[in-house]
Amino acid sequence: MSQVCKLTGKGARKGSIIWRSGKAKKLGGIGTHITAITKRKFYANLQRVKAVVDGRVRYILVSTTAIKKGLVVKPMKRTWKKEETAPEAKVVAKVAPKAAVKAAPKVASKTGTKT
Repeated sequence: MSQVCKLTGKGARKGSIIWRSGKAKKLGGIGTHITAITKRKFYANLQRVKAVVDGRVRYILVSTTAIKKGLVVKPMKRTWKKEETAPEAKVVAKVAPKAAVKAAPKVASKTGTKT
């Protein structure tokens, strides 16, 4: 997924880092001098937001300026609860598999006889 805002088209921009050395003139020096310049990128402040897109709720990457301008249509908050199935439908017979019954250890009863 590319790092571009779906609404405004904002993305990364090129720039540079400038290193300076020396003392500023207003502080009593002879001025600062550039010692190195390297390339870098300035990334847009993108946020993953749940929004309504073409009538469906989707996650989209949106810049914070688009959110502040009100370009994002947020979905309705869910106020209903999921329907629960009836208790009769949840009845499940608990039957132990035959292999588990055969492998179960024999336990002595209170009278001392093995069963």
